[in-house]
Amino acid sequence: MAEKIRELNLLNEKHKHQLAQLLRHRFGQRADRISSEQLVLWVLEATEDASAAPEKPGPPAASGGPRGRGHGRRPLPKDLPRKRVVHDVAPEEKICPRCQEEKRKIGEEVSEQLEYVPASFYVIENVRPKYVCVHCEEGVVQGRKPMQAIEKGLPGPGFLAHVVTSKYADHLPLYRLEGIFARHGVEIRRSTMCGWMAYTAELLAPLYERMCRAVLSSKVIFTDDTPTPVQDRDLTRTRTGRIWVYVGDRQHRYTVYDYTADRSRDGPARFLEGFSGYLQADAYPGYDALYRDGRIKEVGCWAHSRRRYVEAEMTHPVNAAIAVAWIRRLYRLEDAARRMDPASRQALRQQRAKPILEGFKEWLDRTVLEVLPKSPLGQAIGYTLSNWAALNRYLEDGDLEIDNGRAERALKPTALGRKNWLFFGSDRGGQTGAILKSFTATCKDLKIDPFVYLRDIFERISAHPMNRLDELLPDRWLAERIASAQDPAA
Repeated sequence: MAEKIRELNLLNEKHKHQLAQLLRHRFGQRADRISSEQLVLWVLEATEDASAAPEKPGPPAASGGPRGRGHGRRPLPKDLPRKRVVHDVAPEEKICPRCQEEKRKIGEEVSEQLEYVPASFYVIENVRPKYVCVHCEEGVVQGRKPMQAIEKGLPGPGFLAHVVTSKYADHLPLYRLEGIFARHGVEIRRSTMCGWMAYTAELLAPLYERMCRAVLSSKVIFTDDTPTPVQDRDLTRTRTGRIWVYVGDRQHRYTVYDYTADRSRDGPARFLEGFSGYLQADAYPGYDALYRDGRIKEVGCWAHSRRRYVEAEMTHPVNAAIAVAWIRRLYRLEDAARRMDPASRQALRQQRAKPILEGFKEWLDRTVLEVLPKSPLGQAIGYTLSNWAALNRYLEDGDLEIDNGRAERALKPTALGRKNWLFFGSDRGGQTGAILKSFTATCKDLKIDPFVYLRDIFERISAHPMNRLDELLPDRWLAERIASAQDPAA
């Protein structure tokens, strides 16, 4: 009976934990935080040694730290076209009522108002005159039409760029675009636009492959994956495919996506073939084979570890709060380290973060003996201890991060888009989406308008020499634009 009561208590705790997570997912905040009302958290933070405060930051890193957005109305871009509308006084008011002389203008007050002109269609008529000799009636010549993104296709480069940007950057499914275009009197079926997307993905595939090779040249790659429904003609329901993201380091600022039909290890193994360096990821067992020969070094994610303690708060509030407080000390140190160059960041971590990790490890070793292994807290501690070497690897190099936030942030738009377009139509559609989203996400990271970039690429890529195709990569394209804007003779 005592054993039965123990089993029932464990089952009750498990169900309470699951219910708490479901309620938090449905109604609560998504941030990995524990209530500040936990007294033990304040006690632990209050007892932190003053010497643990970070030293004065070293030289700033090349990329610079994040800046606050500030408050109030932000100024409108200077490059926006402006239409001057003068609200002059009435002619009779320009006459002085006392001396009857005309008043002189002494200044003006200017206020700005942002206006919007709805997008509109127009038709390009490609006219190719023909010429022939009027005497012998031979030698007919005709003007040459430039190469098109879709040869003999209906859409122009701007229209193609708009559809790609709308779906993969703004998450508008094709059926909504079909309705938007119909309001303008242009009827285009979603199936037709789906074919355009597949064709543009093939057109951009050589650039996509170059972006993938650039990411594989990185010192550090951040990766993560997310499920996505895929239609299957052999099934009466959708099956689950995977979208994988691979984010390069600061010297290779590309975000590329890959699609696989399942979550087997073959996907990342195929993509990362030939890569040598650091791989920052979660503790997915499918990556384990990549680390065996030492060519790829595993870097753990403290955000994943912290999330497990937050989820254990309902059943183990005190110890969960203590664990989160330990991890919070590491993140506070990273706030200062983020403004440093890599060498100073590594030195700060060795001096300040390493003692914190050693103290946390001692607490974990003691606490793991006091909790049940299968309890939420026991599983959280087990995850941390089993991945301890990977979680500490960020101390080795200043170019490494404390968590895998870059990859998780790169996958958020996919999760948002999934709520709109719902599923991929096929495995080919998944790969099409991965290719096109790689360009919109990279443009976003580089502060490039994806429509402007894609329109220019669609105009040029068909006739661009293959041995100079690297010039069309997003970062090279941006550098060329900046150089042209600074050179008056360009």
